[in-house]
Amino acid sequence: MAGNVTLEILPDADAVAHAVADLFVDVGRLAMADRGSFRVALSGGNTPRVAYELLADESRAELLSWSDVFVYFGDERCVPPDDEQSNYRMARKAFLDAVPIPPANVHRIRGEINPVAAAADYAQILRTDMGDHPQFDLVLLGLGPDGHTASLFPGTPPETDDDALVRAVYSQSQAMWRVTITPKVINAAHTVAFAVEGVEKTAILATVLEGPRDPTKYPAQIVAPTPGRLLWLADELAAGLLEDRRSSR
Repeated sequence: MAGNVTLEILPDADAVAHAVADLFVDVGRLAMADRGSFRVALSGGNTPRVAYELLADESRAELLSWSDVFVYFGDERCVPPDDEQSNYRMARKAFLDAVPIPPANVHRIRGEINPVAAAADYAQILRTDMGDHPQFDLVLLGLGPDGHTASLFPGTPPETDDDALVRAVYSQSQAMWRVTITPKVINAAHTVAFAVEGVEKTAILATVLEGPRDPTKYPAQIVAPTPGRLLWLADELAAGLLEDRRSSR
């Protein structure tokens, strides 16, 4: 693996969730020390949900100055914010309502409006907050069984509309619109972390990390932060087919 790419193989999904929560705190504290604030893009999914619940625990929550934490989302389904499919709703219920973060510090994607308008609106938020070349301290990602990440799906070159920073995507497999940040934003981050767990991810993790490079077929392969670091946090089941397990612990 490249020098700025690290693979950590953990015993199980619970260990992955703990690692994500610890990473959130560690990167957050470092960002605050270096730059005075911590800007993070959240992902949806079960492992992140458990990690977010761990962040709500007082032992971790007290480690961060939440007034200096600014929360964004890597992608969102085009549903209202109170819909059960909403990534924002999941994060709010898992930890945002439980920690003392100012509501103004949480920037959700407006999934309830026209998808193209929602993408343009969110791109403007990123530019207003971080300039024309937004740089997150941490971007959290998941990996779909088809190789998608965020809402970058197979079949379309993931760099499509890259300069727009955020784009609307219609998922044929899910028959719904979604809004996603683009690889340009993901790859500008100081740290990008994938959380991958379960036997249903075994084949795709091996393909993405060790198979032929084809980002249009496997969009997760486009993730290569420069000069930032890329961290893969995988459990034993997901890592079952990997040949390179040198970073396991």
